[in-house]
Amino acid sequence: MSETFRSDEHPDAQSAVAGHLYVVATPIGNLADLSPRGQTILRSVDRICAEDTRNTGMLLSHFGISKPLTALHEHNEAGLVSSLIEMLQAGRSLAVVSDAGTPLISDPGFALVRAARAADLPVITVPGPCAAIAALSIAGIPSDAFSFVGFLPSKASQRRERLRELGTQSNTLIVYESSHRIADCLDDLASVLGPTRRVCLARELTKRFEQSVVMPAVELVAWLAADSNRTRGEFVLVIEGAPAAGVGRAEHERLLRVLLKELSPSKAAKLAAELSGGRKSELYALALEINGGDGVAGVE
Repeated sequence: MSETFRSDEHPDAQSAVAGHLYVVATPIGNLADLSPRGQTILRSVDRICAEDTRNTGMLLSHFGISKPLTALHEHNEAGLVSSLIEMLQAGRSLAVVSDAGTPLISDPGFALVRAARAADLPVITVPGPCAAIAALSIAGIPSDAFSFVGFLPSKASQRRERLRELGTQSNTLIVYESSHRIADCLDDLASVLGPTRRVCLARELTKRFEQSVVMPAVELVAWLAADSNRTRGEFVLVIEGAPAAGVGRAEHERLLRVLLKELSPSKAAKLAAELSGGRKSELYALALEINGGDGVAGVE
């Protein structure tokens, strides 16, 4: 059974410890987002496993860090895992980084982390930027339950089929997309999920031309087409979940008005969600609206 290791058990929790694997998040754009702890770990490990050693080399150079680098990507990870585990078992400390953001989130590192866990080796997180979570935090779309989808299939037919599979889920969906497929992806999204499904498009997060908008899918298609500059960069789509089947706003409002006679908006929303299958966050917002923005129960 894999053991849970606590970094605060070590005399110097900030520096790398022998035999430990560190999963280090790196900036998704703004270099100032590399945490002081992340810099310390990258300076103190014996070796850094990087998705692209050229990109990581430039990042390290910016911070005055010089360390041996090993390329670790989807094409070679399986073949390198054994030798990297042997390094850890021999007392070497390793860090794994991706080109941008948190490793393993649509990036390499999973095979190495799983193998380290299987060998009962300490795996320590050095958290930081993640494009999916960054986009979700600014979308204004329910964040209490969400699914990270990663990249949709590149072929149109497969992409539409995947959207049909995902489209019935009530939880929020988070999708990554590239600049050369974003227009086609939005067309398919509006066609498969419906023109009124709300979507947040966030591009170039933390970079100079960062931009995010929220609108119905069909309007987002037109918005993107109106300016070619809007198709540039790296994209995250935060897609509103499917509405609860058979229960609309009117029924939710009727249910909440009854519950609010005895309960606070928070408790009324929780109970209404259990009864109707609706989203607690949306029901809470509606409960506050019914209560005139007051978080206190309608009747004491």
